[in-house]
Amino acid sequence: MSADAATIAYYEANAPHYTLSFRQAPSRHLDAFLDRLKPGAHILELGCGGGRDSARIIKRGFLLDATDAVPGMVRKANERFGVGARVMRFDELRAEEEYDAVWAHACLLHVARHDLREVLGAIRRALKPGGLHFANFKLGDGEGRCLLGRLHNFPDPEWIESAYRSAAFELLDTHIYRGEGADGTVRDWIALTVARS
Repeated sequence: MSADAATIAYYEANAPHYTLSFRQAPSRHLDAFLDRLKPGAHILELGCGGGRDSARIIKRGFLLDATDAVPGMVRKANERFGVGARVMRFDELRAEEEYDAVWAHACLLHVARHDLREVLGAIRRALKPGGLHFANFKLGDGEGRCLLGRLHNFPDPEWIESAYRSAAFELLDTHIYRGEGADGTVRDWIALTVARS
């Protein structure tokens, strides 16, 4: 498994944009997810990007390990918010029962379909028993690229829910909502909150 080179290159080139001009409010699902956790829970953030969610997680008193595959994003997140982010690709996740939760806002949607099972397995192993995980995906009918050239897995609801069940997660909450991507396309997304069973 390897990260998609064009997707990584896009984010590396646009890291300053994501920290200076991109909306800086936390993700719409973040606080509801954090409300499910015990105070001081240890959270792994995948795809921290410019650090907006990282900063909110820390402000709410949680212990955070913020990561991103793109060095430019990590650098900008640390410059702007001082969150201690580090560079890590999904395929480099080796933790074993280390985290109470894994937050993955709008990042696992870039994993190729044939690699997603392996990534979900690594996330499950990284969680403590009963640990929680959030992810959201742009819905569609098959893998492809957005208008900016980034790889997306574009699942339908049944496919992505089945992928999580196959990886031994219990689905706690799923819902579909309208959202706008960075390329300006408005489409349906699915948000999933799951638990390590």
